[in-house]
Amino acid sequence: MAKHSNQPEQLVQQVLAAIRSAGHAGVTSQQLALQLGIRDKGQRYLIFDAIDLLLDEGRIEAGKKGRYTSAGGKDTAEGTIDIISSGAGYVRLGVVGEDDVYVQQRDIGTALHGDIVVIKLIGGRGNRLEGKVVKVLKRRRTEFVGTLHKKQGRMILVADDQRIQRPFVIPASEVNGGNEGEKVIIELGEWKDARDEPRGKVLRILGKAGEHQVEMHAILAEFGLPLEFPESVLKASEGIANGVTPEEIALRLDVRHIPTLTIDPDDAKDLDDALSVRQLENGNWEIGVHIADVSHYVRPGSVLDMEAASRATSVYLVDRVVPMLPEKLSNDLCSLHADSDKLSFSAIFELDDKARIRNEWFGRTVMRSQRRFAYAEAQAIIDGADGDYKTEVLLLHRLAQVMRKERIANGALEIGGNEVKFKLDEKGAPLGVYEKVMGPANWLIEEFMLLANKRVAGWVNKRPEGKERDQERGKRPFVYRIHDLPDPEKVDQLRSLAKSFGYTLRQADGDDLPHAINDLLKEVRGTEEENIIKQVAIRSMSKAIYSTENIGHYGLGFEHYTHFTSPIRRYPDLLVHRAMAHYLAGGKPLDRDELELSCKHSSRMEKQASDAERASIKYKQAEYLLARIGQTFEGIISGLTSWGIYVELRENKCEGLIGLRELPGDVFRFDKERYTVVGQRTGRKFRLGDELEVTIKAVDMDRRAVDLVLAGEPAVTTSGKFERRGPTKASSIAPRKASSKGKRPKQEQKPKKGTKGKRR
Repeated sequence: MAKHSNQPEQLVQQVLAAIRSAGHAGVTSQQLALQLGIRDKGQRYLIFDAIDLLLDEGRIEAGKKGRYTSAGGKDTAEGTIDIISSGAGYVRLGVVGEDDVYVQQRDIGTALHGDIVVIKLIGGRGNRLEGKVVKVLKRRRTEFVGTLHKKQGRMILVADDQRIQRPFVIPASEVNGGNEGEKVIIELGEWKDARDEPRGKVLRILGKAGEHQVEMHAILAEFGLPLEFPESVLKASEGIANGVTPEEIALRLDVRHIPTLTIDPDDAKDLDDALSVRQLENGNWEIGVHIADVSHYVRPGSVLDMEAASRATSVYLVDRVVPMLPEKLSNDLCSLHADSDKLSFSAIFELDDKARIRNEWFGRTVMRSQRRFAYAEAQAIIDGADGDYKTEVLLLHRLAQVMRKERIANGALEIGGNEVKFKLDEKGAPLGVYEKVMGPANWLIEEFMLLANKRVAGWVNKRPEGKERDQERGKRPFVYRIHDLPDPEKVDQLRSLAKSFGYTLRQADGDDLPHAINDLLKEVRGTEEENIIKQVAIRSMSKAIYSTENIGHYGLGFEHYTHFTSPIRRYPDLLVHRAMAHYLAGGKPLDRDELELSCKHSSRMEKQASDAERASIKYKQAEYLLARIGQTFEGIISGLTSWGIYVELRENKCEGLIGLRELPGDVFRFDKERYTVVGQRTGRKFRLGDELEVTIKAVDMDRRAVDLVLAGEPAVTTSGKFERRGPTKASSIAPRKASSKGKRPKQEQKPKKGTKGKRR
């Protein structure tokens, strides 16, 4: 018998699932109550509320004798539609074992990306199931960001989101002061007939398109992220006093006398972690991981807490941080500046010379950092330079190296990555693009943060003192950072890719697979194909999320893992601090459902923040290449799709697309089975990792997209004839190989680049 949830949203989904399972026969409200374990008649209103909501949304229908059935019949299904670049879509049914349903562009109807829709199943080609949208049940969003244009005397808006394929018509009465060429936010009006254009009204004018500040604000708005703090939140933060008082210090462990330092980027303002180090009388080392005690200042249910919970994370664009907390907290009270007493939540470890844990302690402290290091300064000491706290830095580095080596030996994946960074002028225009390389100083901090996160999660999973061991996993509800097993099909793609380069990803399953992937990555280290293989390896992995259900962290090889170390910029870390304080004080189990809702929201907001960061990078890359139209660059194929070939430029890591129709001399098709673009007549092939010389053809700033053509080859004109684009080079007639090892790799889709450099 199913166990019902007290959370309305979850109960609605349970009711809907039960009604669908009943099929054409339907089910009564009484039967639903029994199935969901609601025996108390006083609680039956929960079922009625869920039924009323589903009826209002058109997701179920009321039949004879009080029976309810799923709307639409046996040939229909309900799910969330994802629109792809070609204009077609896939509907995710959300049913385990069910494939996504393909919807051709002509059958999308009035659906927009992310909407919940009802589709009619209409067969398909081969094994591919196809459908047609018959109804939009719920809009994912009703506000859109884009640029106003005049076309045939009408004002239209072209959305920044490339997955919104149709322009919005803005009636003259709804322009509200907006002008051609301006970035605005619009609200979608009623739209029921796909033959009509969607209409909208201007809600807010952001400014002239192309201006740096305007574009950054537009990206935040596009992904539903806040532009500024409400006045009430700023006022609340300004009223908070420094919590380091004699009374508060008396309640905490005082570690201010222990040598303590921070290591962060040189431009960081929110310093949320510090390390202390001293040798104990027994010869072991005491290492303290001290984290800003945000929970002391941000109390549950306060205005500050509600705003932080809504944001869930800080957002990192190319030129700024949009913080989760107001500056008074993030850059002042909770930032662990040197030579300043701060409230902290600490994980303190006794380690021997081989970095083995001999003892550990968790609790609230008051600390004082004696020295702030930039990563470059700490790295200089590691490389042999003299400097303050050299002994402490070198000791931390040595212990971190031991822990890192052991962690990888135990199965942690070693898929590092570098961040794309920009050198901007005073107006925000990109002057250069470069990669920020991670080094031993970064790894030093990472290892101790991983240690703290791992041990905190492990402590919560231990049985409380004096109590019988509970057989249920996670008896004390908690927020975990979990990472599921990789997709077997994508691992096979990685194996094929490695083989085409002349490398081997040996057959391995379960705990042995990370070792096999690490062996492959070590083998390709320093080669030209390293970056491509890393990208595909990352793409094969699942997405790490927050959950109360602890399934472990596959990528790190940890049975227990959480996020404890960054409460200034991540709301789950704040929840972890509160839970730790609660359980350390002997508190009863927390509400699992309430924590799970926060986990889901935080995971969703983390993805939106990551997407916004990627969008800001793509915009600046496009802006950088806008001034280089007509120039030729060396590049490597980084993705293959049914609409084109993605090429990453070697010199600046920018990426552009060669449309399949732009490939000269043949009609090219994407061979999904072999993950290759092939000429139908000549058999000419393009594979992932092939080196090409390409010319920047055009840059579309609205779409943040760069169009490329092969350099020095005949290009197709609109008349279908060919014209020369500069001298033909022998090296451009066919893709050059990035390696002498074997053939080129296979890959279906363009791998997404992760936003690296942030702690796991």
